[in-house]
Amino acid sequence: MKRISTKKLTTCAVLTALALALSYAERWIPLTTLIALPGIKLGLANVVTLLALQILGRKEAAAILLVRCIFGSVFAGNVSALLYSLSGGTLALAVMVLLLQGTAFSIYGVSIAGAAAHNCGQIAAACAVVRSGAPISYLPPLLLLAILSGSINAYLADTVRRRIFQRTAS
Repeated sequence: MKRISTKKLTTCAVLTALALALSYAERWIPLTTLIALPGIKLGLANVVTLLALQILGRKEAAAILLVRCIFGSVFAGNVSALLYSLSGGTLALAVMVLLLQGTAFSIYGVSIAGAAAHNCGQIAAACAVVRSGAPISYLPPLLLLAILSGSINAYLADTVRRRIFQRTAS
């Protein structure tokens, strides 16, 4: 088994804490007053997933995502939300990993595709839970909003990476 460096482990811990904090803080952003879609969020914790993919790698990003999903659901007192969080997050991570392997997509394209995949994963989980295709009708407006949320998250992740992580690597 390959050992992880102390610096990498510490970075994973800090990013996990940041993802949990963003996930919790996002509950207080009243997007539903601006957009008439129940439960809509920017997905700010996904900034951390994107950042982890860029600076640490896919295994570490997956570990951070898993811990965030589990603890986020437990801390929120909504363990049933774990299904939606994991299905959306896992699909988003898989899509972003695939797109980051090539050079065809900017960080914005990768983030938008990840946001769209996250929405698709959550809708698939909802279809499985209600045993109906009805939640699919919710997908078109979510995919449109994925452009906005994915762009915001890409900007934030890229800014943090350039200002903090490139500076410490020098």
